[in-house]
Amino acid sequence: MAMAMLFLNPPPLSQCRSFSPSISNRHFSTRAISSPMKTSGAENWVSRFRSKSLSLVFSGALALGLSLSGVGFAEAKVGVNKPELLPKEFTTVIDVAGFLSNGQERRLAKEIDDLEKDTGFKLRVLAQNYPVTPGLAIKDFWQVDDSTIVFVADPTFGNILNFNVGATVDLDVPRSFWNRLAGKYGNMFYWKEKGEDASIEAAVMAISSCLREPVGPNNCAEIQ
Repeated sequence: MAMAMLFLNPPPLSQCRSFSPSISNRHFSTRAISSPMKTSGAENWVSRFRSKSLSLVFSGALALGLSLSGVGFAEAKVGVNKPELLPKEFTTVIDVAGFLSNGQERRLAKEIDDLEKDTGFKLRVLAQNYPVTPGLAIKDFWQVDDSTIVFVADPTFGNILNFNVGATVDLDVPRSFWNRLAGKYGNMFYWKEKGEDASIEAAVMAISSCLREPVGPNNCAEIQ
């Protein structure tokens, strides 16, 4: 599944992609595409730079923002690993920030469960305010793999939407989708007016709609 990240035993960079906000773009990155094309020195630097930032998506949603428009720099934070903040029973929605009501959590969990049954893709949602986060502990708790999308809702840098997308998802979802999704529902004006919960719910429904579309040149072209 998607976007780049670094675990305790990091997988190859090609297996995951991290989409996190840049300061200039108020959020998000791009997926990497396997291609025989030559890369410039700047692109190689970006690739190396990206690999150093991946653990921050899990530790605090503070990864450097890699976007189509360039590279933005976010304040580096020390990685967090607090398994004690994880729920005792498995759930696909973890809210340690108190953004969601119990009813909202149940609705999102039901949507995510149906999505996984219908498509095989595993969406996981973590709502947090860094540094109050289980951090890297969610990797094992959720058994994150190539078919997993980790959605971290954290307003630390203004845009509340952060994503980590596995390699399998990355093949089906256009890179622009994550940027457009963050731009529409993650920007500060939206979640401050509507609420963090509204941003989270809207993003989950948009992701579900996108993943249910047939793969093709125009899939996920509209943010639902």
